[in-house]
Amino acid sequence: MKIAKGLMPFLLIILAVICLTGCSHVDKTDVQAVITNELDLLKNLDSDTTQKYVSYKELFPDATKEIKLSNEVKEVFSLFFQNFDYKILSVNVDNDKKEATASLRLSTIDAASLAKDYGEASLKNAILKAADSEEQATEKTTDSMEERYLLLDQLLSNNSYATVERECTVELCNKGSNDDKDEWEIIRSHSLENNLVGGLMTYLSDNNLLSPEETLTVYLNTLKTMNTEQMGNYLGIESLFNTSDTDKNSIAAALVELFHSTFDFNISSCDEESYNAVIQTKITTFDSNAILTAYQNELDAYLSSADAVIDGSVKRYEKSMQLLLSKIKSNTATVQTAAVFHLTNDGVSWKLQDSNAAIGNAIFGTLSSTPVSEEANDTADSSEQN
Repeated sequence: MKIAKGLMPFLLIILAVICLTGCSHVDKTDVQAVITNELDLLKNLDSDTTQKYVSYKELFPDATKEIKLSNEVKEVFSLFFQNFDYKILSVNVDNDKKEATASLRLSTIDAASLAKDYGEASLKNAILKAADSEEQATEKTTDSMEERYLLLDQLLSNNSYATVERECTVELCNKGSNDDKDEWEIIRSHSLENNLVGGLMTYLSDNNLLSPEETLTVYLNTLKTMNTEQMGNYLGIESLFNTSDTDKNSIAAALVELFHSTFDFNISSCDEESYNAVIQTKITTFDSNAILTAYQNELDAYLSSADAVIDGSVKRYEKSMQLLLSKIKSNTATVQTAAVFHLTNDGVSWKLQDSNAAIGNAIFGTLSSTPVSEEANDTADSSEQN
């Protein structure tokens, strides 16, 4: 009897510990179940759950034009989460505060690489958008939410991105009205959203997403994709590229073709200080002086001949244009020139300053204008005298 009485307190302690442990285990199981149910929906590409945790507005909070949740936007999130996975590492429950935290290891798309690709593609689109207008080339950012998501869709559809792991903490609260009914709910936050998309929000908002050198590389590489009209608009060489003169159009087209076949560049150095950067480059392109020298020699020979007198002013002008076109098409000489580019960071991204003038001078040199007719020269002379 004495032994039984001695064992009673010990048994009560063990029972209490078992009960407490059991409650704690149940609570943790409930929390794990809530997390599993929610994140499994992300794995299964449930669009409602995706929007619950990752608002399509949060990726681009600075977009000035909003859109409705279209099928295209839904498709972006489906592509983004197609390889999403997670593992619950630990769960801690505080019943007194009705709070819980869970440590997770997330497997997400390589958002850093995706953001870098997006930055380059977005800048290229902005440059081409400026080149498609007759305005002086100034960078126009893509401010439409729809355009941005279509660009993401294009990248996710055409590129393959690795899967990376990151750890994060999920917070939950118990919305149950009494102790007998637990209603655990994940607390949505910007931090959780950012973690679920692999940090993409942080990467996209980084004003150094593209370095000055990477920014300049996008500008110069985009030139290689421009047609005659775009290059004329972007570089502001209206007298050569934007004209109704058939002969001048032929020369402009030949110059662009020659540019595409010879253009290259090498970044020598970049001096970055605060929000300013100066980049030294070597630009390789066609030798405009060689073209003009060969053209001028042949033109002088023609003008000193009897044929030039017989031809008259109209035919002499046509002949000069034909000679220039011939020298452009037959040119094989290239030249390397130094070019200095200035960039500033406006807190959003690096911007190339006076890009049209700097690039145009480096590429076309003294070929930024073409011969004019004798009548045009006479008109110009008369205007100057008056």
